[in-house]
Amino acid sequence: MAENSNQPIIIKKKKGGHGGHHGGAWKVAYADFMTAMMAFFMVMWLVGQKDDVREAVAGYFRDPGRFNVEGSSGMLKGSQSVLPVEDPTIGVNTNPSGKAEKPSTEEKKELTVAAQSILKELQQQEAFNRLHKNIRIQLTSEGLRIILNESENSPAFFEPGSAKLLQKSAAILITIARELGRLRNHLVIEGHTDAALGGNKDYTNWELSTERSNAARQLMEASGLYKGQVREVSGFADKFPMFKDNPLDERNRRITIVVLYPSRESQYDKLEVGADLMADLNK
Repeated sequence: MAENSNQPIIIKKKKGGHGGHHGGAWKVAYADFMTAMMAFFMVMWLVGQKDDVREAVAGYFRDPGRFNVEGSSGMLKGSQSVLPVEDPTIGVNTNPSGKAEKPSTEEKKELTVAAQSILKELQQQEAFNRLHKNIRIQLTSEGLRIILNESENSPAFFEPGSAKLLQKSAAILITIARELGRLRNHLVIEGHTDAALGGNKDYTNWELSTERSNAARQLMEASGLYKGQVREVSGFADKFPMFKDNPLDERNRRITIVVLYPSRESQYDKLEVGADLMADLNK
């Protein structure tokens, strides 16, 4: 009895087998697997689609808000062109409430006739023979979009790195202004550059694009637009290149004149104003 009482007590712990608790790690792994499979099927679906579908999907992820406006043309619908053109600019703002009124058939017809009249008058200009490849006209959901882009090898409308209009090309803007001045529609003028950085830190592509659109406004207002017809002048620098695969392409430098549908313009004016977030600080 004495020997047994002095013997040390040994406790053996039994390791848990397969019946133990595994935790939730398997759920995370399963979720990752399902996400990967979904991505795989999406890629396979895109590979089998046409180029316009793939471009539309890519455009959605670049600017999803552009497709959230009710009544917009949608991801897979193209715009009706008077002259073929691809212009990826955002253009004028749409109604932030998401209730954009569609233009009427009469409004579309009126701008189509205006586009044909502009083209007819331009063909009578000597400068048009030299610059016809630099002029593009498109009927969009916003209205009539007229694009004047620079040439690949030589200046077309502006002196390089400057907002000074070339005198030999000014006739194009003057002709457009005379025709647009006959319309009731208001205009928005946009300026764009390529991705080349010229000048200095105090004069960037932002200043250049804005000054070029403003120079176009000044000439057009002096040549036929009625007072107050231009409602906005904007400069987008190089943020929306026409040739996305080559941001340095000189043809990305352009002026865009947007002739607004009256119905879209009324939506453009309806801004929703919320509470004054500075009210508490000003008490």
